[in-house]
Amino acid sequence: MSTATVEAQKRTRAFARVIGPYVATFTTVYAIRLPDGLDIVNDLFAQPVLVLLLGALMLGAGLVIIGGHRSWRGPLAVTVSLFGWFVAVRGFLLIVIPATIESGAQATMLSPTGVLLGRVFFGALAVMGLLLTYAGWFTKPAASQPG
Repeated sequence: MSTATVEAQKRTRAFARVIGPYVATFTTVYAIRLPDGLDIVNDLFAQPVLVLLLGALMLGAGLVIIGGHRSWRGPLAVTVSLFGWFVAVRGFLLIVIPATIESGAQATMLSPTGVLLGRVFFGALAVMGLLLTYAGWFTKPAASQPG
């Protein structure tokens, strides 16, 4: 399998420059503030219009990534593409089944094991965000191989 074109690699790095710092910052803060998450979840889902708007924004942002980044060659490109799909699916689910998302979030926040696993999950995402940031800002595209 040949490498992605230089143009596709540049596009992947452009997405990584935006997604990386966002994911690293948000998930670090969220992992630290996870015990306060139940109040945040309850406040959010008490306002159905906010849930709908959040879902619409997430779906739109995910679709922008999916539509603008069509490369699946290499770990960085796969990570960016999967992130776009993850955000789009989460947004879609918030629009379609908000009560299920709410009950899942509440169950996680009420369980000490769920909170611990949530912190580990968000910590791993923070590391992924740092790797995306590094790859987006400090690496150069590899030479494209003909073929």
